[in-house]
Amino acid sequence: MKQIIFFSLLLVLFVPILSTTILAQSPAAAPKSPAKPAPITPAPVPAKPLVPSLPQSPMSDSSSGQDIIKILRKAKSFNTLIRLLKTTQIINQINAQLVTSKSGGLTIFAPDDGAFSQLKAGYFNSLAERQQKELIQFHVLPVYVSSSNFDSLSNPVLTLASDSPTGYQINVTAYGNSVNISTGVVNATLTGIVYSDKTLAIYHVDKVLIPLDFSKPTAAAPAPSLAKAPKADKENSSAEDDDQGDTKKATSSATSINLISVQGSMLVSLGVALVAAVTLSC
Repeated sequence: MKQIIFFSLLLVLFVPILSTTILAQSPAAAPKSPAKPAPITPAPVPAKPLVPSLPQSPMSDSSSGQDIIKILRKAKSFNTLIRLLKTTQIINQINAQLVTSKSGGLTIFAPDDGAFSQLKAGYFNSLAERQQKELIQFHVLPVYVSSSNFDSLSNPVLTLASDSPTGYQINVTAYGNSVNISTGVVNATLTGIVYSDKTLAIYHVDKVLIPLDFSKPTAAAPAPSLAKAPKADKENSSAEDDDQGDTKKATSSATSINLISVQGSMLVSLGVALVAAVTLSC
């Protein structure tokens, strides 16, 4: 009996120890391996606009409508351009074309007052009235060009002053963040956006665009006809008439001389005949 109780106590003491050891060696208790990190996918790079550095004017939205004079006045520093648009009446043409345009709007290159001050004193007033209008029209493209779409233009680019496929054109070069305009006389740069909507864009340029056509030589005027030419012809005609009169007079004189000679010969012959008759009668 004592032996049974002894073995029972041993079982009570060793069974928990054996269970703990077995559980400790169980695969379920083994440490888990670290999870692999998920691959990192790079975020897509947004498309970069062609001219992101052009500063936006407070008037660059469509809140003010398409009143060009109002836009330039609120943008400030465009007083000279405003005055020339009015005095040449080109503003009327631009407004009318903007309303009725079916080609997609207008693009205006606006030189500020500082750009006009770089011109020679009295330059604009030295131009003929037609050239003054052409100079202002030369700063307007008859199509709308957004700030990110200048590279779509095909050089040379026609302006509102272009009266033919070869006259009053510009070359536009868009590279990186820069847009340059070349006229053959002036190289200008776009420095900012004054206004932009879906049909009208006004860009600030640092120089007045002078057309190459202004420096082309004009066609030589035809030489004036000589006023004395008809008189010379009259004199020649008179001389010919005089020559003909002299010829007639000479012919008449020669004829008279011949008649006198004939008459003299006849008289001599008659005299000889009379002398012969008298001699025979004797």
